[in-house]
Formats: sequence, structure tokens, C-alpha cells
Amino acid sequence: MNNKKVVLQIRRRESEIMDQPDLDRDRLECALGGLSRLNRWSGSAGNLWPVLRDLAKQLQGTDQPNRSKPVTLRILDLATGAGDNPIRLALKARQENLPMQFAGCDVNPHSIEFASRRAQEAGADIDWFVGDVLADDLPAGYDVVMCSLYMHHLSNDQAAYLLGQMWQAASRTVMVCDLVRSRFGLWLAIAASRILTRSEVVQTDGPISVRAAHTIHEFSNIAKQAGLLEYSLRKRWPARFLFTAHKDPSP
Repeated sequence: MNNKKVVLQIRRRESEIMDQPDLDRDRLECALGGLSRLNRWSGSAGNLWPVLRDLAKQLQGTDQPNRSKPVTLRILDLATGAGDNPIRLALKARQENLPMQFAGCDVNPHSIEFASRRAQEAGADIDWFVGDVLADDLPAGYDVVMCSLYMHHLSNDQAAYLLGQMWQAASRTVMVCDLVRSRFGLWLAIAASRILTRSEVVQTDGPISVRAAHTIHEFSNIAKQAGLLEYSLRKRWPARFLFTAHKDPSP
């Protein structure tokens, strides 16, 4: 146990199976399905929803009273993977009659195909496109740019670069939801990946992801490196954090 504690004091990145560009399609889709179940259980979309809901309501409040149509909040989800967050959030927005339009991008075209099928099955209208968020310029035209469970894949310099790009691209808000490196998080990743999915990819990558994750203090330093000085950075259950930075006054 002491050895585990010492190891977790230092961030350690290792190659994950999910990051392999030539990963077999069946194994990829099995892993994406498993990650989607883990995200549903851990409430990933629920961590993001309150900020989006309040922004959408704020946007309607600042709208011109003589407009015939409500203003739509535009949200881009980076490294979307299975697309489960934008899908669940889009359905929630429709349920609460809040005008939101979601888009999701990922470097892997098979992930985008998988996410598109899942969105069609769920009846969620989402724009999907292939893009490398580290190599390509982030598209303009979005109020919110967010990513979930991606920053831990990156070096500190890459994470700071991407956070800065997200800040430049978003007209209103940037959100990042990711793992917090901790003994509890490591135990949870091992247990949940074995209970909730049969994907050996997820079961292997889960503990690797926790060891590569940031602490709250470390991600605060990344935000400062990216030039962001005013933000909210709080822990969320289970063993995750939510980073939020607003260009307009926060709702």
C-alpha cells in the first residue's frame, strides 16, 4: 500500500490501448460502449449540465425581447469518444425545453461513426466531425468548448496548449471534466471497470488513466500556464474535477 501511495504522488503517463490508431474496430466499439456505461454510472453529463443549463437560461435573459426565436447555446465537445456526454446533454436540453446545439469531434473516425449511430438511436440531433485537437485549429462559432476525460492523456505542455486553444475558441465558457489522481480513484477504476464492462481495453486502461491524471493543484498550474487566472476548479464525485472558466460573468 505504501508503494502505491508513493507512486500516486507523481503523475505517470503510459501508453493506453485506446490511443492506438490501429486498434481493432470491434475492440474499439466494445471499449467505447464500456466507457459510456462508466460515464453514465459516474454521472459525467450530470457534472456538466448545471453550467450549461444556467448559461442557456442566462442567454435567454439577455436576449432581445422582440426576437421571434430563442437564442441557441452552441456547445462543442472535444475528443468526444462514444459521444455519450453530448448525447445525454442534448436529450436533457430537449426535455427541459432549453435551446442548445451540440457538436462532437474526435481524431478517430471510427469513434465518430460509433457516436453518430448512438445519437441516431437516441434521437439526438448532434453534429459530428473528425478533428485532431492538438494539430488542427479549433473551429469558431461555439459558445462553450468542453472536454471530458481527455486531459489526462496529454503531457502538461499539451494540456496547457489545448486549454489555451479552447479559451480562444469559446465565446463564453470553457469546461474540463477529468479524473483526479488518488488512491480512491485508482481503486474505483479497477473495481468499476471490471463490474460495468467486459472490455479488456477499459479494464487495462482504467488504472493507467488514474495514474496519468492530475491533482487539483497540478491542473491549477496548467490553467495558469495557459494564461487563465480566473476560474472555478472543484472536485466532483467520484474522484473527478470540474474546471470552468467564463468569459462573460458566470451565471
